Amino acid sequence: MSEANAKIDEIVQSNDVVLFMKGSALFPQCGFSARAISILDHLGVGFETVDVLQDPEIRQGIKAYSDWPTIPQLYVKGEFVGGSDIMMEMFEAGELQQLLDEKQVAKA
Repeated sequence: MSEANAKIDEIVQSNDVVLFMKGSALFPQCGFSARAISILDHLGVGFETVDVLQDPEIRQGIKAYSDWPTIPQLYVKGEFVGGSDIMMEMFEAGELQQLLDEKQVAKA
């Protein structure tokens, strides 16, 4: 396991909800990341973010870790959920809230 992969795995496993994104929760650097933050804020769950723009190894490594080519990427209790389009579809169908409830994710 590469150093970046080990670091990513540690982040994913040690946070109930983590979003790998461009920018920060307060200042997203792309529309997809902004939409993902908006969804998580609306659901009222606590979450961590990782700004992939700050670390090129994490930016590339997360794509290999999940075998998913785009950012942002959402993980819930160690499980890869998807990017902003999947988050939006799940949110609109009520499936994202259901997943968070099933995984017993605490409210913020």
